[in-house]
Amino acid sequence: MSKRDFYEVLGVEKSAGEKEIKKAYKRLAMKYHPDRTKGDKALEEKFREIQEAYEVLGDANMRARYDQYGHAGVDPQMGGGHGAGPQDFSDIFGDVFGDIFGGGGGRRQSRAQRGSDLRYNLDLSLEEAVRGKEVEIKIPTAVACEPCDGTGAKPGSKPTTCSTCGGAGQVQMRQGFFAVQQTCPSCHGRGQVISDPCSSCRGEGRVQKTKTLSVKIPAGVDTGDRVRLTGEGEAGAHGAPAGDLYVQVNVRQHNIFERDGNNLYCEVPIGFTTAALGGEIQVPTLDGKVKLKIPEETQTGRMFRMRGKGVKSVRTGAVGDLICKVVVETPVSLTDAQKEILRQLESEMEGGTARHRPKETGFFDGVKRFFDDLRN
Repeated sequence: MSKRDFYEVLGVEKSAGEKEIKKAYKRLAMKYHPDRTKGDKALEEKFREIQEAYEVLGDANMRARYDQYGHAGVDPQMGGGHGAGPQDFSDIFGDVFGDIFGGGGGRRQSRAQRGSDLRYNLDLSLEEAVRGKEVEIKIPTAVACEPCDGTGAKPGSKPTTCSTCGGAGQVQMRQGFFAVQQTCPSCHGRGQVISDPCSSCRGEGRVQKTKTLSVKIPAGVDTGDRVRLTGEGEAGAHGAPAGDLYVQVNVRQHNIFERDGNNLYCEVPIGFTTAALGGEIQVPTLDGKVKLKIPEETQTGRMFRMRGKGVKSVRTGAVGDLICKVVVETPVSLTDAQKEILRQLESEMEGGTARHRPKETGFFDGVKRFFDDLRN
């Protein structure tokens, strides 16, 4: 089954900038995260598709290869992925044409196959993401075999140079005027053979193991950020370099705050009397409670900015703000006496609607004009 275009997956144009791509990923990741989809396999697959798309488009080098070569450009099976550098495609095509037309002019030492990169998805609370945290993670992966030190040869012995290819990893076959290079059938391109393999890894040079790592998550990370641990990925076969480990951060939904970049947002309910007469209330921040002054005649939906009470950027060090949206709460479960007091208040304001409730007056004046225009 063919993969969808990664730009289509994230719902962005090919010209989208880094910030737009990250914002689209965060929005979709929050919507389709397994914590919210309650075991829906189709939506879990969609979440994995979204993560894969962002892993490519969120990395400048990966995105450049994807834009030029499509999915093949980032497929580890074809030389793409994190383990491939920008030069890998020119190397691949150079080998192909060199093999056909006899290029290269001599024997070439085969390149060791680097181990695969790994990804670990790490869920954090908002507080943990804002303050930073050192976490311990367990990674099941292939690690270098200790008895043979990753060579694959039995301790006390060493791999020997392949006699078929002379260590080049390739053999050349002539067909008339053409010289065709092929992977050496004896050493399978490694350039070396192991006559006495290690009993622990059976000559592979690596074994499966669950390793424990301590990862320091910097303060200020957000959903979509990732921490790279160089050389902590899968070990390469026969002593080849290990890949990298990418710790992908996902910040769980908070029950009070919503984060947008370095700013935090929250809704604060206030009473009818406080909204009308003004007063002082306490609002939550990540550092504790602070006082917020509410002016008289405050309407529901009004925003109050508390500078420096947001999140410190992991990149620039700039600190965002906390934006509080007040929501005026209508009194409920009133007693008969309380209802009578409100009726008396309404009676006192009778005849002064335009002065006491200007928005209501403006709205119904507009409605009247609308119906008048329909009749004319």
